[in-house]
Amino acid sequence: MTIASLIDSTSELTDSASSKTAIVLMTRIRLARNVADNPFPGWAKPAQREGILALCTEAVAATPPMKRSVAFGIDELSELEKQILVERHLISRELSGTKAGAGAVISKDQSVSVMINEEDHLRIQVLRSGFQLKKAWAAINDLDTELEDKLDYAFSPSLGYLTACPTNLGTAMRASAMMHLPALVIASQMEKVVRAVNQLGMVVRGLFGEGSDASGSIFQISNQTTLGESEEEIIKRLGSVLNSIVEHELNARQKLLEADPGKLFDKIGRAYGILQNGHLLSTTEAMNLLSLIRLGADLGVFPEAQRCTIDRLFIEAQPGHLQHVHRGEFEPGQRDLLRAARLRGEFANFAKPNFTLSTDGPN
Repeated sequence: MTIASLIDSTSELTDSASSKTAIVLMTRIRLARNVADNPFPGWAKPAQREGILALCTEAVAATPPMKRSVAFGIDELSELEKQILVERHLISRELSGTKAGAGAVISKDQSVSVMINEEDHLRIQVLRSGFQLKKAWAAINDLDTELEDKLDYAFSPSLGYLTACPTNLGTAMRASAMMHLPALVIASQMEKVVRAVNQLGMVVRGLFGEGSDASGSIFQISNQTTLGESEEEIIKRLGSVLNSIVEHELNARQKLLEADPGKLFDKIGRAYGILQNGHLLSTTEAMNLLSLIRLGADLGVFPEAQRCTIDRLFIEAQPGHLQHVHRGEFEPGQRDLLRAARLRGEFANFAKPNFTLSTDGPN
């Protein structure tokens, strides 16, 4: 399998028909690991980085989940290919900016990605559409066990897994969920939620992690503490926090419906109209409009099955994916024209809104 065929195939995020969860779009668990007696990537010499890249690539590709994977060095990719992989959450922005001696191995279905020589020698991650913390943990734990049989991990009995950044010591695990929280945003309650989550030892970030914005009302919530708790304890505590946020979002939706349904339906109706007829749409505007349509599907304004279409468009409206479809590199203004045309085409046959059923919708 090549990187081109991987990009052209569906992924865990672009084909989310299996997701039955309205609010949680994706679950992700990531483990940081390093090979003993080797300098961390930031301190390693080029030859050492190349040696780790070859060693880890061979070990990862030999594990059962990665038998039909694609492996590549980051310097083998075009800028557009790297951008697409970032947009699919398969590699980080940090890895995409690495020049040499770094790479990744990605499973055929794009549910497993292992970055090599990012901040640590290995960044192992498993993605699952919807709210699937336990299944994601089971999958990554099995893969980690397989790799530990092949590689000598840097480990301390008192500190746990040794990592380049001290904040990852211990389990070196980050568990997270990508959540769609439009009602909390509309009701101006997200700041309060962020403060509460931070006090519980969790962190809230935007769509593409640290430093990114929450366009489309999409937020990533993850654990912040990795030392002093087991993986199971972290997952249990995060799951409890996520369930609480889901409840707050559902309550916010109900309050919006009760307080001023006309205003909420106007937002959804206007979004539908612009997506059907707009001729210039930036990434941020498209994400925010699609977010309102997804909320409409959750409320019964649109058929629930259309939610999967919106989840796909969240990814396909990103700059890298848009340029890949049109086989070229375009200036932002040109991309805005192409994005609007793409979405007009998608929404030409989209179900019409039915506001009379909204109060009886699934959420």
